[in-house]
Amino acid sequence: MKHLLNKITHADCMDIMKDMPDNCVDLTVTSPPYDNLRTYNNTLEWDETVWKPIICELYRITKQGGVVVWVVGDATIDGSETGTSFKQALYFKKCGFNLHDTMIYKKDSISFPEINRYSQIFEYMFVFSKGKPKTFNCIKDRKNIHADGKKHIKGNYRDTNGTKRHNKQNLLKEYGSRFNIWEYSVGKNKSTVDEIAFNHPAIFPEKLANDHIISWSNEGDIVLDIFSGSGTTAKMAMVNNRDFIAIEKDIDYHRDSVKRLEEIRSQGVLF
Repeated sequence: MKHLLNKITHADCMDIMKDMPDNCVDLTVTSPPYDNLRTYNNTLEWDETVWKPIICELYRITKQGGVVVWVVGDATIDGSETGTSFKQALYFKKCGFNLHDTMIYKKDSISFPEINRYSQIFEYMFVFSKGKPKTFNCIKDRKNIHADGKKHIKGNYRDTNGTKRHNKQNLLKEYGSRFNIWEYSVGKNKSTVDEIAFNHPAIFPEKLANDHIISWSNEGDIVLDIFSGSGTTAKMAMVNNRDFIAIEKDIDYHRDSVKRLEEIRSQGVLF
């Protein structure tokens, strides 16, 4: 598998995964096609006959305690959302994964307003684990406005049998754990360094990939993206001192993403 490490491979992900050993990947962060919303230069077809085998292979190659982050949304066809994202989530469970968390990726803007429904501003980030996650580096950047170095966490909860218990009165810290709805700026902005990424029609923010990588993996772990696209997961794995395996089927996006990483390497790995 060494020939796959720290490079973006031009191939169909199934052709690569089937030759990978069992239990070899610590973390996958990827975003699959959404109900054929985009054809990606006619290189991708996306239905159950395609995504079911992919999910099964992901289970086989994921280490015990490893995690798959599946960033996905649904198309609206004939006035109804397809619900494919939920079908995929249930199939992950059928293959053996735990649905560890259903997270939300909230965007700070919309591409176009809806006419007869509220405007769509989020996508799902399903977090699947193979058993109990072996790594969780909790991001604590939610400022507690009531923290003053004196106040304590108070409250009560009940056991499943109804017994009332008191929380331990721990000191309220300045920053608490982040909630599971993550909001990011989308589109080009002043912080965008490598604009080549925007040649791809459906990139997700670098910060999104970064935050999942630092949450569910450690330095030296292997991070996989089977739909590498513009190479965002690969880039953020590299700058966080993780090894990565990236696979992209479309020749144009593969070329652009390779160029993107070459430019980042030439500048030095900084984020």
